[in-house]
Amino acid sequence: MLINMKNSILTLFLVFAISALALGQENSAIPLIEVQGNASRKIAPDQASFNIYLQEKAMNVATATSVLNTKTENLAAALKKAKIKDYKLIADNFSVNINRIQRGNTWIDSGYVARQNLQIVTTSQTEELQKIVEAIQAAGDMSFNLQFDVSKEQQKALERTLITEALLDAQNQAQLIAETLGLRSIQVHHVSFEGAYMPVAKFRVNAESADAPLIAPDGQEINKRVFVKYTY
Repeated sequence: MLINMKNSILTLFLVFAISALALGQENSAIPLIEVQGNASRKIAPDQASFNIYLQEKAMNVATATSVLNTKTENLAAALKKAKIKDYKLIADNFSVNINRIQRGNTWIDSGYVARQNLQIVTTSQTEELQKIVEAIQAAGDMSFNLQFDVSKEQQKALERTLITEALLDAQNQAQLIAETLGLRSIQVHHVSFEGAYMPVAKFRVNAESADAPLIAPDGQEINKRVFVKYTY
């Protein structure tokens, strides 16, 4: 039984090796023009996310949970009072764990620690963002980080345009090479795309004038790259 299994594995390995060798020989026998097509657009972020991490320690679960709930309710009330036009308050990743502390070389249990992530997502801009900052500050002792990004909807809308422009860029390069070398015709042999892009979230503080918004997003560069092989 063991011998048969070893023979099967060896046979499978040989099949893969022969196939890879044949493919390599085939590609080397095909004349190719390899080009890289690029497309990029600078786009303004259309979404801002305030990320808040809450943590509370107490000797029992009920107290730790109650304090977190109170903080969340205070934040919701502050946002409502600020009359912000467009936002979503999302609460997730709630957890309660035993709080372990180290004393000397020993770890002991000391009550519980409750954790909660809050996220405020908005498409509002300019002074609305400052209102959210003020609402967070009014809700209590909360720290946050702010990031601007391009929503999935806007990314999908731009994806088709970028792919088209990148392919046309590759085609123009290939045609220029063919014309320069006096090749009569070329045709596509293989197309591949670079992995998904990930825009970098940024923010800046604008303090140039009293009337200017305190927070404003920077534009983001979104790129698409294709690799095309032509045969002639």
